[in-house]
Amino acid sequence: MRIDPTTFEALVAQAVDELPDWVHERLENVAILVQPWPTGEQLRNARVGQGRTLLGLYEGIPLTHRGRRSGLTPPDRITLFQRPLEALAHDEQTLVARIRQTIVHEVAHHFGFSDEHLRELGY
Repeated sequence: MRIDPTTFEALVAQAVDELPDWVHERLENVAILVQPWPTGEQLRNARVGQGRTLLGLYEGIPLTHRGRRSGLTPPDRITLFQRPLEALAHDEQTLVARIRQTIVHEVAHHFGFSDEHLRELGY
């Protein structure tokens, strides 16, 4: 399935808007971005093995690791990768669900959850 970038960005914005208020209150200084594909560097940094891909990526300092001087750091980034997400979707409904799941997963990293803990929780 493929959609135009503007529509994809609108679906991402909708997924972010649907997050609970308490999450929005703690997403200060976090940029949410969309890219068509992850870069080679992003794949290496995320330790993504050959033949696998990345749906989303959190880059920053989780809230659980911040000190008093964290206010001077650049914004954290959550990036969703359009083409890999589209590749897993058979229709728009599935794509919307994958976007939501990826947003929740990456926001959880911002809150300090590891991939291992997220797998234990079913994400």
